[in-house]
Amino acid sequence: MKILVIGGSYFFGRVFVMLATKEHRVIVVNRGTYSMRELGAEQITGDRKNAELWRAVKEDYDCVVDFCAYQPGDIQRVLENMPGKIGQYIFISTVDVYERGIRGFKGEETPLESRALPGEAGAYIGGKVALERELREECGKREINYTVLRPAILYGPYNYAPRESVYIQLMVQNHVLPHITDATGSFQFVYIKDAAEAVMKCLLNPKAYGQAYNLCGEEILTYDAFFHELRKASEAEVAEIPLTVQEAESQGVPLPFPVTEAETELHSNEKGKIQLGLHYTEIGEGMAKTYWAFRNVYGG
Repeated sequence: MKILVIGGSYFFGRVFVMLATKEHRVIVVNRGTYSMRELGAEQITGDRKNAELWRAVKEDYDCVVDFCAYQPGDIQRVLENMPGKIGQYIFISTVDVYERGIRGFKGEETPLESRALPGEAGAYIGGKVALERELREECGKREINYTVLRPAILYGPYNYAPRESVYIQLMVQNHVLPHITDATGSFQFVYIKDAAEAVMKCLLNPKAYGQAYNLCGEEILTYDAFFHELRKASEAEVAEIPLTVQEAESQGVPLPFPVTEAETELHSNEKGKIQLGLHYTEIGEGMAKTYWAFRNVYGG
């Protein structure tokens, strides 16, 4: 299979490329910050907002996997200008596209957010919602099969976002672990390899055509559970530093997950498990793998 990956240098895309190159020919289009050839992929360097870039990508592709479409027009530009044929377009969206404030677990048929939400997060969500609509419309015009994947909070090796890695760095270098004591929010993780394997299961899979899937692990986590899972993952002694949310904010300790019950948004993963056979790494196993990967990075 010949796969065109858009993005792919960093976290989710990188892990997918590492898996896909074992079985398929993979061509990565990105800005060239990092070489992908060491992973066994070919590389085309350029800015995805440049239409000329896509006019020069002239081969046919079985699948396009798009990890870095964020603004309206990003998908349309690709499809309007690529001269070759595409069998399937897989777009990486987010579980954040669902309407806010709906209680219970949100399935793939839950309405998407239609309001303009404030701030950078609001712009990100609005862009993903618009791009899901754009994907359906542009692929429909060209009779291209499409699939949408909506991951929850991704974690694992190579994660560049300041989430679990910040806490692991404190554990390795300072031998301390903040324990947020009064947060009431809940959240869901998905281990990065599970997410990459979900993309693999969608490639030219007729069951996935025209479908969207939530990607999220089985466990519902809290800050307290997150603390205990990280502590279990480490074989070294670390000192617990109890902090309230207010104390953490004042000391610059990141709070990257929902802090309050009002911020909590939960999602169902049943559709992907039933239709695609997706499975998820248990949080203890995934967090242990993540801890040891970052421990090496931070000099432990």
